[in-house]
Amino acid sequence: MDAKRVTVTAGICILAALTSWASEQRTVQGMLLQVDRAKGLITVSCDAIPGYMEAMVMPFAVREPGVLKAIEPGTTVRFTMVERGHEDYAEHLQTIKVVNYEAEPTEAARLAILHRAMDPAAAARTMSVGQQVPDFKLTDQAQHATHFTQFRGKVVALTFAYSRCPNPNYCFRLSNNLSRLSRRFRDRTGRDLVLVTIVIDPDNDRGKALQRYADTWKADPATWHFLTGPLSDIRGVAEMFGMNFWNDEGFLTHSFHTVVIDRDGRVAANLEGNQFTAEQLGDLVETVLRRTNGKAPEVTTARMGEAAAPTKQGH
Repeated sequence: MDAKRVTVTAGICILAALTSWASEQRTVQGMLLQVDRAKGLITVSCDAIPGYMEAMVMPFAVREPGVLKAIEPGTTVRFTMVERGHEDYAEHLQTIKVVNYEAEPTEAARLAILHRAMDPAAAARTMSVGQQVPDFKLTDQAQHATHFTQFRGKVVALTFAYSRCPNPNYCFRLSNNLSRLSRRFRDRTGRDLVLVTIVIDPDNDRGKALQRYADTWKADPATWHFLTGPLSDIRGVAEMFGMNFWNDEGFLTHSFHTVVIDRDGRVAANLEGNQFTAEQLGDLVETVLRRTNGKAPEVTTARMGEAAAPTKQGH
């Protein structure tokens, strides 16, 4: 091989090495916390990448701003993280549909399709992100009439459950997420944050039974409200958030929804399924708590609310 060819080959190898060093790419998945469409920025509660980084909250520039038009907080996203110098940005951003092959969610999805076919207007009654939640009245575990509007000025984390739910990955998991919120935001629960569990089995979960159910979670009725009422009222509230449930031989088949509502009473996010972590839900709630005058907070690379950020391994 002549000297000229050796030189060219060596140059190509060096250029490839420099390009690889200057720009590293990894696949990232996580929960979308906020979207700044004007600036082309997203903030994501990222899953851990084994051998590289722990789970953490990170902001990313998006160089394909058109993909931001239709995505909302609470969505699971996957993208290619490109590190170039001191900048991290996202490419090939896509939303990941929640898929749960367990028996109950699969049956709930089938029944939901049937419900929409029988009542085509039902989908239109489901609230979108940014919509104002109308007032509703139910009764809490202390037998107090509770209006949703009494929570105005506070962030609300709301989910659905019933005490006889047999699978620990269903109602128990969603309620445990709220319990984890109560511990993470111990100093703010009741003052800035309210937890709400809509109980979907009023025939069995009422009166003392409802109080016992709330007591299993050590729920303070001043900060965590377990709400029930007439079945028609509960169905009306559930339908607002796209949640459906059906009686199946004494047990309930139901879909999973966890809703975060901002201080102005508007839907900030509606999480479907049970595949997100309690930490990601907490990051989303903290993002909403940090909003001021309707503006999104500035975010640094960290698990929100922690004193110091986890570091990328090897960096």
